Amino acid sequence: MKIAKDRVRFNVGGRIFETTSTTLANASRNSFFGAFFDDNWALKQPINDLNPNSEFYIDRNPDCFGILLDLLRTGDLHIPPHVPERLLHREASFYGLLDHVRSAKWGPFDANRLRYSRSVTGRAPGDGTAIRAGPDGGCCVAHGSMVRVYDWMMEEHPPINLDYQRVNDIAWVDSENVILSACERLGRGDGGMGLFSKSTGELRYKFQVCHENRVKSYTAGALSTSSDYRIFSSCKGRSNEYGIGVWDQITGKQIDFFYESPGWSLGDADKLQWLNGRNCLLVATLFPRKDNCYISLVDFREKRMVWFWSDIGASMTVDEKRVRDAIAMEDCNAICVVNEYEELGFMDLRMSGGSVRWSSRSRLMKGKMPDEPCYPKLALHEGQLFSSMDDSISVFCGPDWVLTSRLRQSYGGSICDFSIGGDRLFALHSEENVFDIWETPPPPIL
Repeated sequence: MKIAKDRVRFNVGGRIFETTSTTLANASRNSFFGAFFDDNWALKQPINDLNPNSEFYIDRNPDCFGILLDLLRTGDLHIPPHVPERLLHREASFYGLLDHVRSAKWGPFDANRLRYSRSVTGRAPGDGTAIRAGPDGGCCVAHGSMVRVYDWMMEEHPPINLDYQRVNDIAWVDSENVILSACERLGRGDGGMGLFSKSTGELRYKFQVCHENRVKSYTAGALSTSSDYRIFSSCKGRSNEYGIGVWDQITGKQIDFFYESPGWSLGDADKLQWLNGRNCLLVATLFPRKDNCYISLVDFREKRMVWFWSDIGASMTVDEKRVRDAIAMEDCNAICVVNEYEELGFMDLRMSGGSVRWSSRSRLMKGKMPDEPCYPKLALHEGQLFSSMDDSISVFCGPDWVLTSRLRQSYGGSICDFSIGGDRLFALHSEENVFDIWETPPPPIL
């Protein structure tokens, strides 16, 4: 790519700035400055004037322009104390440089390099129950019947209010839309799932369950999505609608329903996880929602469970029965589970009904549980395994899943949920209605 070395002068709000076309080209073609160049990355003639004193006037904030111009020159972001960060973000949005600002503020996600960024205190009256990271670095937090939505700058959008229906789970469809699952209220014919606008909180679509050609009210539970635009939810109805429903993300229409078998539990599932490699859905119903634990892989093409495990009738220790969370690890052909002491266990996906191989080296907590415990949650992201316990999140890496780091913030009490997305980790605390934001620092500029 050949770039001209011409100098360019700007008058921004009465202040003069001078730079080169090489610096402006760092802003990319889709930015405000991309329009200054022709297809060969040469400055267009009206801008590349022969008069050396010619200026391009921009009626914007000059302080922010200088910060963003230095960012294009060096790749480094320095925000003076007198410049509000929100103002800089607004100006960066005008110039099409928000991605440059984000890249300079934090780097690609690496759990072993995460640093605490800040805490956000919510305004909901009750404790938070779930947090979900958005694809653009924002998040949403469920508090009873209300969901509060934040963009990547942590500016809050209008909340989503379900009129006293408890929210069970949240899933991001894309950076602009979220799906909520909620409990049915008897006699009201409501509950189920809805697609909502992130920006306005408006209900855009309601997902229905049909049983024997009749629309039924139902309680929707755990949610998951697949790369081929399908939405999955555990469902409980008052007739025989117990199982996993499947909807088309584009049309919103129900396309399948897998009914739970006698003696098994699907409709009460705590967790769903779509496995792209196996084209199956992990369904986990766990203690204490049920007295026993049920974990299975459902293949909707064959209409059957192709892998399953339960602790019913198994010879086990007390700890093993108290499985609190599960996650599939396709690269390892394994299911990872965790008990209330944060002891990790592994099951082989190549055989059904086998025993759990517990890893005693992973045990980080012994003794008395807190008075109001938040049971462990698991997550897997880019080959790193995460497990929350009390007020910390442990990170495990390598083929033997060795503990490599621990994230802890004391404010807010125990961690009741956490989520990873948009190169950030969000940790929701059970007290004080607060969540923490963890980011990976950008790599050093050499």
